[in-house]
Amino acid sequence: MENATGTATGTGTGDAPDAGPRERGPGSRRPVDAALAPVRPRLAVLTALIAVRTVVGVALPALLATAVGAVLDGGDVRGPVAALAAVLAAGALCEIAAGPLASSANASGTRRLRTLTVRHLLALGPRSPYAVGEAVTQVVQSAPMAAALPAQAAESAIALLGSVAGLIALWWTNWEAGLVFTLAMPLTVLIAQRFMKEAGRAQEDYLGAQSRIADALVAALAGVRTIRAAGTLATEADRVLAPLPHLSAAGRAMWRTERDVVWRLGLLLPLTDVLVLAVAGLAVAHARLSPAGLLAVSGYLALASGMVDQIDALLAIAQARAGARRLSEVFRHEPAAGGTASATPADGAVRLRGVTVRRAGAPVLHRLDLDLPAGASVALVGRTGAGKSLLAGLLGRLTDPDEGEITIGGVPVRGLPLDRLRSYVVYAFERPELYGRTVHDALSCGRPGVSRADVVRAARAARADRFVRRLPAGYDTPLDHTPMSGGERQRLGLARALVRPGLVHVLDDATSGLDTATEAEVSRSLTGLLAGRSSLVVAHRPATAARCDVVAWLDGGRIRAFGPHDLLWADPDYRAVFGPAGAVVTRTGPSTPQMKEQRCPGEHP
Repeated sequence: MENATGTATGTGTGDAPDAGPRERGPGSRRPVDAALAPVRPRLAVLTALIAVRTVVGVALPALLATAVGAVLDGGDVRGPVAALAAVLAAGALCEIAAGPLASSANASGTRRLRTLTVRHLLALGPRSPYAVGEAVTQVVQSAPMAAALPAQAAESAIALLGSVAGLIALWWTNWEAGLVFTLAMPLTVLIAQRFMKEAGRAQEDYLGAQSRIADALVAALAGVRTIRAAGTLATEADRVLAPLPHLSAAGRAMWRTERDVVWRLGLLLPLTDVLVLAVAGLAVAHARLSPAGLLAVSGYLALASGMVDQIDALLAIAQARAGARRLSEVFRHEPAAGGTASATPADGAVRLRGVTVRRAGAPVLHRLDLDLPAGASVALVGRTGAGKSLLAGLLGRLTDPDEGEITIGGVPVRGLPLDRLRSYVVYAFERPELYGRTVHDALSCGRPGVSRADVVRAARAARADRFVRRLPAGYDTPLDHTPMSGGERQRLGLARALVRPGLVHVLDDATSGLDTATEAEVSRSLTGLLAGRSSLVVAHRPATAARCDVVAWLDGGRIRAFGPHDLLWADPDYRAVFGPAGAVVTRTGPSTPQMKEQRCPGEHP
């Protein structure tokens, strides 16, 4: 029996990627802005329309005052009225065009952000720090909020410029009225700034509480059979809705903030208007301002007041900024980057040297060394929580080690492009998810051009062909019309892996849902179908380990022993890995196990 731990070889390359997703540096381009780049032409046109509409708003008081002055003076009104009508028409046309364009830009931005967010989350895969509910919240809520931010920000910025222009025109028309308004403006600006800060914080808390409820709901729905069987519906409902008070508190805080600013501005702005108009009226009474000028002051006052009288716009911007910040946090985590090596692995030999993987600061795998011979089937065994699935995920870079190096056929896996690596390392999981419209689509996932004959051959090897042919349309049966047991789903997942001609097949407890007889049949089929290919089999049954050529025993973060199952079986610690020993497994041939019954002490035949 060969001990595979050997002498530690150090930390390998020393520059292996982190086990989790990498984070972008502070100098990286803002991902949400980059994602919305294709929408910028429409946003530019929308900005131009809003600018023209604002210019019209600034010009209207002066044109209206001119027209009224012409009427009061008995002069020619055709020119002023024509100019006023033309400007009003231009403003109306801009208003008509801006609405649909803003909706179109927001919809396109939302679609693009949602698409990129989904792709990014899928690319992160097991590295994603987000639970399912949180990820759904990001796609459903944060993306449309972030997509609306550019248009809302542009509209608010141009409206602010229009208000500034109105204030300048107010000073120009009557400096006394302009001074009164300017003295009142700092207080209103402070109120608006406080509102933006508090509303943004409340919106982020609200979205966070929604995400926690979504996470708990997704977990409960996944285990709904267990909940019903245990009769814990009320308990689980309470658990799912536990963040509801936080959600309510955040919502109440948001509305309380809006209420406070509304009544304050609701008092301050009318008072400011009264004071400004009173000062302007005194100017008219003392012949310092014409009656038409009073009309212009009234128009410019309304325009200047717009810089603070935008509670709805400020709330929308606060919500959009909260969504953009949450979405930027998603893009801050980078998926694994593939290499650029053009070398092709010589064979399916896998070599791990000095591999360390940490979780929550503690090592799960520690300076692990392991060699998987080319063309051999290797069982990976260990106690629950030993890190078997974690180790299996390293081969195809479903996760990366904090230290150490992994090679396939002499080529470091970090140097291979991800698409090529995934064609070399093929996985079958304990609980496979099936994607596609039909059963055939599910089995050919990742290989759209594969023939029906190849799909059927793989299904037969996984002992899935018989029950698939019993379906109403066989392999063309829609997946949502295909009720399956856990074992049948496992067999389809295994067949999907067998369709892909990889160098290394990783079976992560992929037959745990099969009965012993079916598992033995599948193992015999795999022996022929995977001849010449390497396979790593995460095993929890003694019979599964016995059918493999050799066993790697994972214990304490390292490979404790490496050798044939029947030799390792003599070690009581090894037998304890599989629970109470109910059977002794010996090998009678290269792939044919023989089970010998072992009675418990005191048991009579």
